[in-house]
Amino acid sequence: MSYLFPPAAIVGVPVIGRSELFPVRRIFCVGRNYADHAREMGALDQAEGREPPFFFSKPGDALVVGEGELSIPYPPVTQNLHHEVELVVALAGGGSNITVDAANGLIFGYAPGLDLTRRDMQARAKEKGHPWDMSKGFDASAVIGALTPASVCGHPQQGLVQLQVNGSLRQSGDLSAMIWKIPEVIANLSTQVSLAAGDLIYTGTPAGVGPLVRGDVLLATVAGVGELRAKVV
Repeated sequence: MSYLFPPAAIVGVPVIGRSELFPVRRIFCVGRNYADHAREMGALDQAEGREPPFFFSKPGDALVVGEGELSIPYPPVTQNLHHEVELVVALAGGGSNITVDAANGLIFGYAPGLDLTRRDMQARAKEKGHPWDMSKGFDASAVIGALTPASVCGHPQQGLVQLQVNGSLRQSGDLSAMIWKIPEVIANLSTQVSLAAGDLIYTGTPAGVGPLVRGDVLLATVAGVGELRAKVV
């Protein structure tokens, strides 16, 4: 089959200890999966209970990926770019209506990641009742480090997830504090869309989100999984 122009290249994430890249299909993100972050965003109802998780998406080509120190271009149409450090889950299988017990068996591995948000744009959209896709799914809005296979790191249920900016600690939480645990996230998401190999799931961020400016140097770490280094340019 021929095409009118060359199809877009597949985005691949490096895998620790492997020469093959992990091919990315889609990116899903869980909103407010840590109570302390829900509180800082003013979502007290969600902070105090277990409301069903909600999700948003980013295009696969929104990824900033590579090896060494990654470069994050400061996006247009914002004066308030925010960082959100997260554990990212990479799926090697999928399906619909996945059970909680079956979810871990579909996971290829894990990586540290950053979900970037044009917070001022998001706030304006919320005020008007408009969708806030463009505040989340813009170019270079999803940063990811190298994947560690689950065969190496297991399936982490606790451990620090942290972000330093210019050497100062900005965010620090523990994976055990997730409102919805990873198998539950996968199971719930699979009732809404059919998941498949190549999908990434950003699992939420702890409190401490804040602004970034050009020149900021970031170090994101997830205990037992890995780290990523990046600079805002």
